[in-house]
Amino acid sequence: MSRLILEPTPQAQWQSLLHEAQSACHQRLDESLESYLVFLLMRFTDRPECMARIMAEDYLQSQSLHGEQRADKLREVGDHCLLFSGLFPQQAERRLVHVSYFVNIGRASYQQLSAGLDRGWASVYRHLSEAFVVLMDILQAMRGLGGEAVLTPIQAMDLWQETGSRRCFDQVCANGRLSPVATGHEKH
Repeated sequence: MSRLILEPTPQAQWQSLLHEAQSACHQRLDESLESYLVFLLMRFTDRPECMARIMAEDYLQSQSLHGEQRADKLREVGDHCLLFSGLFPQQAERRLVHVSYFVNIGRASYQQLSAGLDRGWASVYRHLSEAFVVLMDILQAMRGLGGEAVLTPIQAMDLWQETGSRRCFDQVCANGRLSPVATGHEKH
């Protein structure tokens, strides 16, 4: 059963949803990741056009840019990939690509961004790259708070094997009828 969470500000609303999603998938984000995710969600709430983007094209375009333009494009690609893989994984299937496509491009974008920035911001984007799958898991948990499945069992199995997603592993094992077998590609 869904319940309505009402908070006094959009920031508090997103933060409350993130806390509930973190509990649902037994993860706890540090303050920097949680803050980044809250502000990312706030920034893209009214921007449905981000779903029409072709991430590989944007990523390739970033490679020919320099300085602030390159950093902006890499951040945009990483952010879009995080939202897409976490909140809209079914869109990936409709585009005939695996969710891991967005995970790989998003991680690479944040990693490249961290390599080109000063030490303070570099550590934030390196942290985003390293925690990308956990962040995706939390966003998927947020999407599933109403009780609906975000991924089919086959999609969850594939995503676990391709990214090591703990949430996907738990989903596959949840009904007790399936026991995933490690193939060596999991980052588990």
